[in-house]
Amino acid sequence: MSKPRKCKVCGDEYQPFNSIQKVCGPKCAIELVKQDNAKKLAKDQKIKEKLERHDLKRRRKALKRNSEYLSEAQTDCNKYIRLRDINEPCPSCGKFDHEIPDIFVGGKWDAGHFKSRGAYPELRFNENNIHKQCKSCNGGSGKFSHKEKTVSEAYRINLIKKIGIDKVEWLEGPHEPQKWTIEDLEEIRQYYKDKFKELSDV
Repeated sequence: MSKPRKCKVCGDEYQPFNSIQKVCGPKCAIELVKQDNAKKLAKDQKIKEKLERHDLKRRRKALKRNSEYLSEAQTDCNKYIRLRDINEPCPSCGKFDHEIPDIFVGGKWDAGHFKSRGAYPELRFNENNIHKQCKSCNGGSGKFSHKEKTVSEAYRINLIKKIGIDKVEWLEGPHEPQKWTIEDLEEIRQYYKDKFKELSDV
């Protein structure tokens, strides 16, 4: 004689006839089948929706241009640079955060390239070439300590103080052209996402 069990549907206690019986009687057996079918349908629907999302993501990825991957990787790189340099002044005008008016759309700070991405595309992800820079200076209208210096000249002066003349001269020197594949850009983007998260958690 098997021990009494609780019905999987109604919860009443019953005496099972065999070891695989789960419910107390025919009525609950029919209800259990309905519940199992509903669960299976729900599971199948989730699988279908997941496959549809995966297919949509795949098709969107196939339509994306290399320039879009490049832009996304640069966005995450720049986000990391602004966090890395959060307590540093602008390398061009020398101003700190509290000295800059909060009048700019998207915040006060950019990630400014010492050697521009247009002229030196191979250095677009070089961390020695990118530093937190106020929007005014990155836009070309800043002044260095109110002296007759261009933004780029001022950037160079402060960058030498920050990373050393050797590294600055290397940035200014000739470089091999660099082309990134989509796979490269996805890896670069994830690399900076991870670096940002790691620094955020400190």
